[in-house]
Amino acid sequence: MSPRAATDAKPYRPNVGVALFNVQGLVMIGRTENAGPEIVAPGRNWQMPQGGIDADEDIVAAARRELWEETNVRSVALLAVTEDWWSYDFPPYDGPWHKLTPFRGQRQRWVAFRLTGSDSEIDVANPAGGQPQEFFEWRWEELARTPQLVTPFKQAVYEKVVAAFTHLVR
Repeated sequence: MSPRAATDAKPYRPNVGVALFNVQGLVMIGRTENAGPEIVAPGRNWQMPQGGIDADEDIVAAARRELWEETNVRSVALLAVTEDWWSYDFPPYDGPWHKLTPFRGQRQRWVAFRLTGSDSEIDVANPAGGQPQEFFEWRWEELARTPQLVTPFKQAVYEKVVAAFTHLVR
């Protein structure tokens, strides 16, 4: 079996992405580093929070949990949820085992929240619940710019996120 055929036979990991908007209509993005097969391209290492969905977990509950685990944010109001699943494949990876290596890529649904607390609630350096640090800095950004800031293999999904949530930008 060819390496590509072996990769194609792997399942997609169910995943939720989170667009956290502030009152100005900007989204929170974090600077990430390589994590197993999620290899980031130099200069394209920003993304919105995301993470795996537990078995039988509600999509909004998963989004709230992932947002809290990665940013410590709990003060949010639900704005929108995508109905469709959008997938991306990981680039070729021959590094050490990682929790994502059993998967071909990730299939995602996206949830949009508005931050109802203050920016001081965001703490990416001290993740909640004993989780490993995902982001090494964060900032507010225009939603429309996010596809150019994320690693290229996620760009098509981010373009769909922009189309789905543009109406939420104030």
